[in-house]
Amino acid sequence: MKHFSFFTLAALLFPLLMAGPVTARIDIDISSAELRKIPVAVPSFSNGKAGESGELGGEMAETIAKALEFHGFISVIPSQSYGGGQQKDWLEVGADFTVIGKYTEADNKVTMEIRLLDNSTSRMVLGRRYRGDSDKNRIMLLKFSNEIIKTMTGEPGVSLTKISFVSEKNGVKEIYLSDIFGDEPRQITKHNQIAVSPRFTPDNLFLSYTSYHSGNPNLYLTELAQDKITTPISRREGLNMAPAWSPDGETMVLTLSSTGNPDLFLMSRDGEIIRQLTKNAGINVSPSWSPDGNELAFVSDRSGTPQIYIMNMSKRTVRRLTYLGNYNSTPAWSPGGDQIAYSGYYENQYHIFLIPVEGGRPTRLTRLWGDHETPTWSPDGRQLAFTRNLNGDKKICAIYNNGSGFRVLFDWEGNESMPQWSPRPNS
Repeated sequence: MKHFSFFTLAALLFPLLMAGPVTARIDIDISSAELRKIPVAVPSFSNGKAGESGELGGEMAETIAKALEFHGFISVIPSQSYGGGQQKDWLEVGADFTVIGKYTEADNKVTMEIRLLDNSTSRMVLGRRYRGDSDKNRIMLLKFSNEIIKTMTGEPGVSLTKISFVSEKNGVKEIYLSDIFGDEPRQITKHNQIAVSPRFTPDNLFLSYTSYHSGNPNLYLTELAQDKITTPISRREGLNMAPAWSPDGETMVLTLSSTGNPDLFLMSRDGEIIRQLTKNAGINVSPSWSPDGNELAFVSDRSGTPQIYIMNMSKRTVRRLTYLGNYNSTPAWSPGGDQIAYSGYYENQYHIFLIPVEGGRPTRLTRLWGDHETPTWSPDGRQLAFTRNLNGDKKICAIYNNGSGFRVLFDWEGNESMPQWSPRPNS
């Protein structure tokens, strides 16, 4: 059982002080498959001037509720079960905690005051005051959701992260970006040619991808802030594919086939080859860097079938990690550094597995029919997103790292594949 302490976080984000020190304590094991979800009430926000919630107050509460439930260990009590108002006996409602918010609007600005109450003690355990442009109220709400998760677990939530993926909605594979709720999709590439393998830089400011629009699978880097500056990184003949960015963002490892065989190369951010890491030992693809930068997981068929290997980056020694099954691919190193997720062929389907970095018997996460491929971790290590191919229909799905909570994240027109979860934003 993990023990987490609640600490009042009195420093405000924008940047006013709201409350004095208050403490509480809760014991939860967020990795347990038998986890009892924490019941939380999120009633409609009240309008500080009008003294009522209104439509906007309800939407604000819904935004926080959706963000909290996304993390998997919180259950939000339906507001219709208690009428949606703020004046309730919350223990009688069944809520361990309650989020109480009020807001005011003036001159296209919104001010919010939001509190998290521990209903067992009737005390506030978290409080924030935000002020900003009215069109930024969603960001403020998601920031507070992340603060709630941090208060409960010691680590911020992932409410403000993004997922990049490949979509075929317009008849050709292009790169898209969305928030984790699928509410704000945005097309990144507009080459009208195949674009695949999106990868975020560690600073979360750029996205690399491979595009075939010039006739060769070349590697490009685009700035996410404005989608206008796209820089070619590698246009060598043959594959320039799927880089794994080093934790410091200064180098990357990618697959090049300009020498004839698909091999792994260490490359600088501006496209200069630093060294060749593999040489003619089968096909070598899908690199994934360890969080400390000391090792690299990758896929090679040097043993006869695609398997996952780990390379020590300083010694250049290689060890085989997977032995179960004859086709294991697309490794993704966990943020905690102790596990690797991958897609393995098992009982005539591809499923998502977890395996300890030191090796051993893998744990199968997915159980439903269909092929489950290209896993990617959430920054907190509690969830994975992946592609599910069900009879040719490809969707981005997610699951918690204990195997629970399978759901479709995005269900738009056309096939979606190759998800990549972003780091947390810097601010």
